[in-house]
Amino acid sequence: MTPTPHILIVDDDTEITSLLSEYLARFNFTVHVAFDGPSMRVQLAQHPVDLVVLDVMLPGEDGLMLSREIRQRSSLPVIMLTARSNPFDRVVGLENGADDYVSKPFEPRELVARIHTVLRRSTQAGMGPINVARSDVVCFDGWELHREDRCLTSPTGLVVALSNAEFRLLTTFLETPRRLFSRDQLMEQARGRAMDAFERSIDLLVSRLRQKLADDSDEPSMIKTVRGAGYMFNVQSVQGRMAWRA
Repeated sequence: MTPTPHILIVDDDTEITSLLSEYLARFNFTVHVAFDGPSMRVQLAQHPVDLVVLDVMLPGEDGLMLSREIRQRSSLPVIMLTARSNPFDRVVGLENGADDYVSKPFEPRELVARIHTVLRRSTQAGMGPINVARSDVVCFDGWELHREDRCLTSPTGLVVALSNAEFRLLTTFLETPRRLFSRDQLMEQARGRAMDAFERSIDLLVSRLRQKLADDSDEPSMIKTVRGAGYMFNVQSVQGRMAWRA
C-alpha cells in the first residue's frame, strides 16, 4: 500500500492553513501546520514530512530564508506561496531552492496538482544514487537509518541496533540501490579498519542484516540473492535528509 504523504503548511494566515488542511486531507495527505520558522523546525523534527508548502511573507524569518535553510540541510521539496505577482519574485524563490511557486489567490485543486507533480519528481530523483555520507537519516521503504546512532527505525517505530560491519554493509547497499554487488565487492566495503574473523563471511553478514530488517531468509524481498553473482538491495525509494532539531 502506498504510504500517505505528509505535507507541512507554513503560513501565518490561520484561515488559509485551516482551509488547506481540510482540502488536502480529501486527497489522502496527512497535513501538519506551522506559522513561522521556529514552529516549522519543530514540525520537521517531529514528523516525516515529504513536502513543505511555504508562504513567503512570514513573521521573523521570511519564506525565502527558510527555503534556503531547508535546501542547505536536505532535499525536501518546497512549494512557495506568495501574494506577489512580480516574475522577479518567482525567480528569487526558485533560486533559493523552491521546487515550484504558486501565487495567491490560487485554486486549491491547482495546488494539489502541483504537490503531486513535485512529489512524483522528487521520488523519481530519489531512485538514483544519493550521498549517504552527507545525510543524517536515510529513509527507504518505511525504514530509517540513523547514521550518527548507527541504528535502524522500523516502519512500526522499533529501534534496531547495528554492528559496525552491518552498518557499513547497509550503507553500501543504500548508496546504489538495485545494483548487483559481488561478494568480494561487499566484503571490501564492509571490512573497514577492523573486521574480526567472525565477520569475514559476507553471507553470514548479509544473513544478520536480513534479520535486522525483518527480511524473510527463505524468500527475501529486500536483500535479493542473485545465484552465482552476489546480492542486490531491492528497495523502491531511497532518500537522505538531515536530522532536524527544534
